[in-house]
Amino acid sequence: MLNRRSPGRPKAGATEAAKSQADRVAALSQILDVLPDAAAIIDSSDRVLAASANCVAMGLIALDRIAPVELRALNREVHRLSKTQSRDSVIKRNGSRLGEWEARVQISPIDDELCLLIAQDLSEERRLNDVRRDFVANVSHELKTPVGALSLLAEAVQAADSDIDQVRHFTSRMQIEVKRLTAMISDLVALSQVQGDAPLRNSAPVDVANIINEAVDATKIAAEQKSIEVVVADDVNVGRIFGDEEQLNVALNNLLSNAIKYSPNGTRVGVGARRNDDVIEISVTDQGPGIPEADLNRIFERFYRVDPARSRDTGGTGLGLAIVKHVCANHGGDCIVWSQVGQGSTFTLRFPVYLNGAGTPTEVTGK
Repeated sequence: MLNRRSPGRPKAGATEAAKSQADRVAALSQILDVLPDAAAIIDSSDRVLAASANCVAMGLIALDRIAPVELRALNREVHRLSKTQSRDSVIKRNGSRLGEWEARVQISPIDDELCLLIAQDLSEERRLNDVRRDFVANVSHELKTPVGALSLLAEAVQAADSDIDQVRHFTSRMQIEVKRLTAMISDLVALSQVQGDAPLRNSAPVDVANIINEAVDATKIAAEQKSIEVVVADDVNVGRIFGDEEQLNVALNNLLSNAIKYSPNGTRVGVGARRNDDVIEISVTDQGPGIPEADLNRIFERFYRVDPARSRDTGGTGLGLAIVKHVCANHGGDCIVWSQVGQGSTFTLRFPVYLNGAGTPTEVTGK
């Protein structure tokens, strides 16, 4: 007599297979939230058996199933071919106000029934690529001006080789363009250094008074050429900052140089420092033309100039304030600006105080 099972009772093999699959899903689900990207375990019928916490908000799953139609089609293709497939897709986030995001979706088979879905967010990558592309375009445009001028001046010198006065005039202009080109390259190198992966390699306690004195000394000749008096406040011994001394010098030097460049001859530029609780503030005040309110939010952008014509006259590269912004960010600080047209500007660098009383510096993690 055959040993028949009662109707509706699952076979032993099916029960064991289901248990084995559940065990695999349970083991794999523990690593989903550890992955940097949104991830889910799915079956051949688009059912989601386990998923990382961000899958629902990112619009990948809804009601325990794969939500985007194109990802369901990709899942069927993976099961048909039994090999990993990937596709770039625009996915609508759950919630009408959250918008869309660009994802690179990869689905890989685990066994005959299960697959692992991983969705990598491309939005930040695309944004960085756009920034890099714009930066390269801006650099190319900015370098064309002095290079083009040098080419024309060289032709002019060649044509006026018998006129000593003209040759001297053109060669002096060439020197100006060379200085502008050199300044541009120096600022590009400085910007790349402060934007690096490890911008604070040489961190140590840095005395604020020393930074100020070095910046004043470095800009002394430029100030004397315009008869500008650089006035340093009586007490700038306000403490120390934990960070890269070279970067801090570059930031303050850029602010002081700008103040001298844009201030009228015979005026004053002030430098001061104070400690406000656990923050050190270093301020540079000028008597220049001031910055229109509409431009205040953009002056830290690379190559942005309030008055391009005036910047060319002063030899500005449009990178100085971008460098200042990144130096501040690297040291856990920021830079704030007060300005009024016709009354000048005040730029204030703000950094955490070095807490040497506790034996350890204020933590600085960089960018």
